Amino acid sequence: MRRSGRGQLVVMARWPAPGRCKRRLASSLGAAAAARIQARLTRHTLAVARRVSSQLGLELVLAVDGLGPRAARRWGGALGADRCLLQGQGGLGLRMHRQFLRAAAEGAGRVVVIGSDLPRLEGGDLAAAFEALNRRPAVLGPADDGGYWLLGLRRPDPWLLAGMAWGSAQVLAQTLAVMAHRGVEPALLPWRGDLDRGEDLRPWR
Repeated sequence: MRRSGRGQLVVMARWPAPGRCKRRLASSLGAAAAARIQARLTRHTLAVARRVSSQLGLELVLAVDGLGPRAARRWGGALGADRCLLQGQGGLGLRMHRQFLRAAAEGAGRVVVIGSDLPRLEGGDLAAAFEALNRRPAVLGPADDGGYWLLGLRRPDPWLLAGMAWGSAQVLAQTLAVMAHRGVEPALLPWRGDLDRGEDLRPWR
């Protein structure tokens, strides 16, 4: 088992195939247009993540859904990830927790997980997340829709990802409540909006 000891930046991404990604966006724009937007967002996310990972000495991991292992590795290589893995089965919370567990088993003391639908993602956001983990056990990036666009942890904790109403406007509040109950005081990053619906395109354009 690889034990690098480096911090890990994990990007969760779905293969941008029409009809298999961005279903809410596809309902207003069509499946082909939604897939093209997803592909562009993923390239943007990986470009920002690659630059920050190089600057901070992090390992950049692409966690893929919607492809087999060989195709996923080719895609990850084309996007410049250090490593490409499959997300595996289960809901979003389980798939994210799997990444935190894996990274901890490999010796990573700071792990940040993000999605691939953040048109306003900047390198400073990611650098601030890893800096915050030097001071706090967790860091959250609140999202405009009531969820969060980034989660960073020094240690995996299944309670922070279990039983959440994923996709709803309650996820951030639920997560903060669980953290408070478990005595975890997170650092909070600036609010950001992701791109899920047709109307979310207006500020990006």
